[in-house]
Amino acid sequence: MELITKSIVRPVSYNKDSDRVKIHLTPWDLFFLQSEYSQRGLLFTQPDPETNFISRLTSSLSVALKIFYPFAGRLVKIENQDDGTSSFHVDCNGSGVRFVHASATSVSVSDVLHPVGGILPELLKDFYPANGVKSYEGITDSLIAVQVTELKDGVFIAVGYSHIVTDGTSIWNFLNTWSEICFNMYDFDRSKEFPPLVHRGWFLDGIEYPIRIPNSMMETPKVVDDTTSSLILQEKIFRFTSKIIAELKAKANSEVSANDRKISSLQAVSAYIWLSVIRNSGLSPEEVVCCELLVDLRRRLDPPLEKECCGNMVGITTTATTVKEIVSNGLGWAALQINKSVGAQTNEVFREFAEKYVKKPSMLDINALRNTIVVTSSPRFNVYGNDFGWGKPITVRGGPGNTHDGALLANPGIEQGDIDMQMCLSSSVLEKLSTDAEFLKHVCVV
Repeated sequence: MELITKSIVRPVSYNKDSDRVKIHLTPWDLFFLQSEYSQRGLLFTQPDPETNFISRLTSSLSVALKIFYPFAGRLVKIENQDDGTSSFHVDCNGSGVRFVHASATSVSVSDVLHPVGGILPELLKDFYPANGVKSYEGITDSLIAVQVTELKDGVFIAVGYSHIVTDGTSIWNFLNTWSEICFNMYDFDRSKEFPPLVHRGWFLDGIEYPIRIPNSMMETPKVVDDTTSSLILQEKIFRFTSKIIAELKAKANSEVSANDRKISSLQAVSAYIWLSVIRNSGLSPEEVVCCELLVDLRRRLDPPLEKECCGNMVGITTTATTVKEIVSNGLGWAALQINKSVGAQTNEVFREFAEKYVKKPSMLDINALRNTIVVTSSPRFNVYGNDFGWGKPITVRGGPGNTHDGALLANPGIEQGDIDMQMCLSSSVLEKLSTDAEFLKHVCVV
């Protein structure tokens, strides 16, 4: 890959007096302080070079950042000398976002869509702008970053983002807005037609902020030499068609009591994968296994927030059991446990978490995950509506960032109702899964 240019794109018509806002961070933001930026990428056909599409992308990005002003800010750290802690907030100072333009003309669209053996190629990692960047580095780095890589016969547009300022819902809303501005070539005046950004207020009365984080928590953790560090991880995409999803959902709900038949499509698919991974992992019957899902808090709060509310508003729900219990009870039981865990995420639970967090902060540590699958993203996101002016995406990919054994990325498929599950597993488990006749009854390799 060849780097062509690297620049900073700032919001159009930024006014430091009226546009500068301070955003205090919630426990859910601070929980991701040590986490790497999440990254997503969209593959497109090649635009007409006469359109000068790079200039078009940067100018429309500048307009989009005027609307999504927190993304152009920077993280601020304040050291509290009295108690050995630090506090953080986002300064919406219009510093802008990092924009990378690169070229990889030896790589074709087919290389991305149809890699050898179905394993996502290592070369894809070079197409993302924020590899290895952690959220606390937003003090000096941009809170989101963009990379546009020209391929032999296509273009790959990738975004990396800090969970301190955004989650999946907000980043896809941002991409939808940016692509619409670019498609229509809206200038600053036309951008005013978009509704103003809805940003969360401080929704937890009685919680003191800014929250103080012990400085010891910000020290780089020691790398523990164990078996997980020597695992060879590989990624492959498995497609669940709408027909298959309906069958799995019906099967899961048929295996539970009538009062419990509220298992969703994603819960049924997640349970099916969970069971299949466990079956191919060679774990002992007594081993504890977990399934974690990211849950959108917006409509679960009381009072609820608007669906479009911008920011990071995801909680993590964990379902734990043993190998023996899940294997002996099957799909419906596993899906029901996930359903109950998700259903237990209420306003009272969130408040309790926040109150405890202020007294004893914690941070996500993916290195501590054992025998756990983590399902992120959502098949409900508007991924394929992002047309920048030369056609809709061909496919979507998840990039490096918080990668671990058991990381699952649930994306919508190109066909309505399909789910493309990007799965990161140890190479040995992935190989077994790829030849497991029972598993392959309900999936196909993309």
